[in-house]
Amino acid sequence: MDDSVNNELIELSEKLLLQVKMEEPTSTIEKRLNDISFESLRIGLPSDKAKLTFWINIYNAYFQILAIQKNLEKPAIFTKKVIPIANHFFSLDEIEHGILRKYRWKYGLGYLPDPFPGKKIRHLAVEKTDYRLHFALNCGATSCPPIAFYNYEDIDAQLRLATESFLETDTKIHEEEKVVYVSKLFLWFRADFGGRSGINRILSKQFNIDFSKYKLKYNDYNWDTQLQNFND
Repeated sequence: MDDSVNNELIELSEKLLLQVKMEEPTSTIEKRLNDISFESLRIGLPSDKAKLTFWINIYNAYFQILAIQKNLEKPAIFTKKVIPIANHFFSLDEIEHGILRKYRWKYGLGYLPDPFPGKKIRHLAVEKTDYRLHFALNCGATSCPPIAFYNYEDIDAQLRLATESFLETDTKIHEEEKVVYVSKLFLWFRADFGGRSGINRILSKQFNIDFSKYKLKYNDYNWDTQLQNFND
């Protein structure tokens, strides 16, 4: 691990997620995360690689905590600032759209920035959005990707595998009709994927098919609750 990365932060994010998976108490780890100074959080995650590792684990752990332990439901589970880290309270939306998507507006298909993200989000946000994060975050719905444990050294390979697995599972190709059905994630976060041309490149790389003449359609998103959906 890079010397500038705060190894304790990464390990705490992994331990928190493990406790959630094992259905063990999380309060001790939550307190340790909250006791870290904001400056340590800011400088301890100096790269997008470190930020992705830490915040994906935190998001996936805290969705389960808020849903199971706090009994929060939509939309409050996403918008309430109840996640205590470094003496600040974050919401799931702030983690996803503020930090991991570099303060993109939630409903702007990825094209519109949030003009007022706040100083704490600006200090913590990634430099560049990695579209693969959409195949790693789990918001408790049946159509969400399963939860995996992300670690600093392997994050790039892990995100690649998560993307490949999700696309293989969720994409339906009708060659005769020249139609490809994809997850609605591609619609909701269209710009994150590089627009239509970027989506074509992602699909073409995965399936070795030229999708430029295909019609793009979106699968219905199943919002039925499916908690504790961990990769085996």
